[in-house]
Amino acid sequence: MEKIPTTNITLRLFRPSDADEFMAWESDDRVMKFVRRDLCTTKESATEYITTYVANHPFCRAICIGDRPVGWVSVWPAPGEDYRKASIGYCIRYDHWGRGIATLAVKTVVATIFKKWSELERLEATVEITNVGSVRVLGKVGFKREGLLRRFVRFKGESRDVFVFSFLSTDPLLD
Repeated sequence: MEKIPTTNITLRLFRPSDADEFMAWESDDRVMKFVRRDLCTTKESATEYITTYVANHPFCRAICIGDRPVGWVSVWPAPGEDYRKASIGYCIRYDHWGRGIATLAVKTVVATIFKKWSELERLEATVEITNVGSVRVLGKVGFKREGLLRRFVRFKGESRDVFVFSFLSTDPLLD
């Protein structure tokens, strides 16, 4: 597959009018098998999710080619005394997998989030162990795999193993 030139990818806030594009990945079993929430199967539920959850999220951006969303990337700060760390997550439409889009989006966020949130020291990601694509994305950006967390999360009613990755504010981004 052809890689998308970096000038064509932007990160922006979601809009309610993005509901159709949002559903392109949120209703796809191939994509959502690695996301803990349920499929989004109607335009109304997509619009509601965007206007209630996404609009109030501390950092959730649409990953766009041109101005058309093809996925999302989010950073969620840890609560209370753990404010120095945050979790990153991302999702890309199935027909855009393997094009370097997720890698570029994650790299863009990592390059800016430590400046935006000046007290942040550690960015974490947990990846279900069979999600080879996400493991690759994190490695290409410079995240370090720290270990295996056995039966750490519930995915679709089943306990699953995940790898935990980290990127510290002092780590270099990979080219």
